[in-house]
Amino acid sequence: MKEEKSFWEKLKRWIDGDEVLLDADEIISKKEKKEFIYEERIFPIGDIRSNVTLYCVLSVFVTVVFIAVMLHVVMELPMFGDPNSITNNEVAARYLEKGIAETGAINFVAGMILDYRAFDTFGESNVLFMAVIAVLMLLQRDKKNIDAAEDQEMQEDEMLDAEDSKLILKKGAKCLAPVVILYGIYVVLNGHLSPGGGFSGGSIIGAGLILYSVAFGHKKMQTFFTIKTLTLTTAACLLTYCGCKSYSFFTGANHVGWEVPKGTPGAILSSGFILPLNICVGLVVACTMYGFYALFTKGEAAS
Repeated sequence: MKEEKSFWEKLKRWIDGDEVLLDADEIISKKEKKEFIYEERIFPIGDIRSNVTLYCVLSVFVTVVFIAVMLHVVMELPMFGDPNSITNNEVAARYLEKGIAETGAINFVAGMILDYRAFDTFGESNVLFMAVIAVLMLLQRDKKNIDAAEDQEMQEDEMLDAEDSKLILKKGAKCLAPVVILYGIYVVLNGHLSPGGGFSGGSIIGAGLILYSVAFGHKKMQTFFTIKTLTLTTAACLLTYCGCKSYSFFTGANHVGWEVPKGTPGAILSSGFILPLNICVGLVVACTMYGFYALFTKGEAAS
């Protein structure tokens, strides 16, 4: 069969790394390519690294331009604490004077981070999600690929958890863990009315989950909270968050043309989307905290 030599076929081979085109008629394999590059320092046609001088000049140019732009931005920033700066007077005054009317939240901090700057908070929540997924990919163990020593260690840990050596810890955790988790739920649900919110409440819920896991072991914890539960909950919360705030792209920054009902300020069901957003952020933070603990202690085994 005649070998394809079209542009797209050559490009596909170059991207896949299977073969690389040096000229119109010469194609070498991966092994030959490595030897050729190592000995002759020749790169594929079209690769900018084939011209070392140009590659170095462009690298330095891009670096200098980036540094210059960053320095210019820093020079244009207002002095720290300058009373005449817009960020120190007009923005803060807007939050304080119109915060309740525009967000419906008694807690101005919640109104700021989950309404005025909701997209920033969405980015922070995505950072947490990506961090726990990266740790999951690096540290998660495969039950089908555990050696004899690891299997024996897991069995010893399960036997230790089943013994009464942790009797005081178990009794204490049985009483404290539900109270801690319940208090975290209260902080999340009350975040738009008083100090609290998704980040602080989620941290408290995560601490309750960790306390329960320390007392009763990972095996007991896996009966209701697995890695699959963690990933599904976190993904669902992020998608819900995105759906609640995507309308701002179409209605304008201040929701021009379509107003989300704010309810009665001070009531539990008020402040528009701030309450469900607080719940989403709280669940993401709680799952992230427990996920880090489970993976960094023993490397949670995949189910």
